Amino acid sequence: MRSTVKIGILVAACIGLAVLVVTVGKPLSAKDGDAAKGKEVFEQCSVCHNADSTETKIGPGLKGLFMHPKLANGKEVNEANVRDIITNGGSSMPGFGDQISSDDKDNLIAYLKTL
Repeated sequence: MRSTVKIGILVAACIGLAVLVVTVGKPLSAKDGDAAKGKEVFEQCSVCHNADSTETKIGPGLKGLFMHPKLANGKEVNEANVRDIITNGGSSMPGFGDQISSDDKDNLIAYLKTL
């Protein structure tokens, strides 16, 4: 009986490992964005922001954004704070609220992480 339990535990562990291996590199939640779609969304942002440099246009260049410790407003660089700026604006940047869908914001953030 004990060997049956051990085999059951071993089988469950192997299945869990197989599921982990299959899902590595794939989105784990609905909030994960698509960087390729985000690049398309960024076209409207590119009027004010550079994607390929840190040089300022109207707003700051965004190359390496997620590698910086702080945003221009002094807050930590993370998805929530970047989403807040996109939604509500900051400094001289207008907020885009509902003009950009939640999915497009997810995609845009995924793209910004690639810069």
